[in-house]
Amino acid sequence: MLKDIINEIFSAEMLSLVWKGLLETLYMSLVSTAVAYAIGLPVGMLLLVTDPDGVKPNKTINTTVGAVVNFLRSVPFLILMVAVMPLSRLIVGTTIGAKATIVSLVIASAPYVARMVESSAKEVDRGVIEASLSMGASTMQIMCKVILPEAMPSLIYGAAISSTTILGYTAMAGAVGGGGLGAIAINYGYHRKETVIMWLMVVILVLIVQVFQEIGSFIAKKCDKRIG
Repeated sequence: MLKDIINEIFSAEMLSLVWKGLLETLYMSLVSTAVAYAIGLPVGMLLLVTDPDGVKPNKTINTTVGAVVNFLRSVPFLILMVAVMPLSRLIVGTTIGAKATIVSLVIASAPYVARMVESSAKEVDRGVIEASLSMGASTMQIMCKVILPEAMPSLIYGAAISSTTILGYTAMAGAVGGGGLGAIAINYGYHRKETVIMWLMVVILVLIVQVFQEIGSFIAKKCDKRIG
């Protein structure tokens, strides 16, 4: 029995399938993280700037944007993925596969990224911001030349955490035709009652998480002016 499972795992067909699943998972994770940050970074900075203690307080904008962010963050990913299937079909022409999954991944993770960015930016010393204001710096200059550089190590740590969270979402997406390692774990492991294959996919996902985290920690330390 065990020999048959081992032979199946290391068969050319399974190795090819795992390789394809790995590439799909990395594709979904990295592209979704990049697009989520392209959206979440400015939204997070907007939340920071319009905060009551921000550079340019605006209760209306802050409350409205914050409510949308909180709403999207509160929707479970699997439910969100099913709900946005019509949008996925409209954008990429299909509701299954890696490309379709990216749409729901971005919608689910961009609000999370926005809050991560806001939290990281709030760690910047208020005195540095006030000094820039006293020298006549504009809001955009303060965001781009003061807050972002000062918060960079924390932002990179946040990016590593966000990417691992998105990676977890890709595994869940496998339950509804999302592709990647999650789909292999469910279709070839769980449904066929071959737990060895299922746990092998889990191990691969854990290793990817470790790699993402180590890369993020390394880059963050290199960017941290307090070290060295």
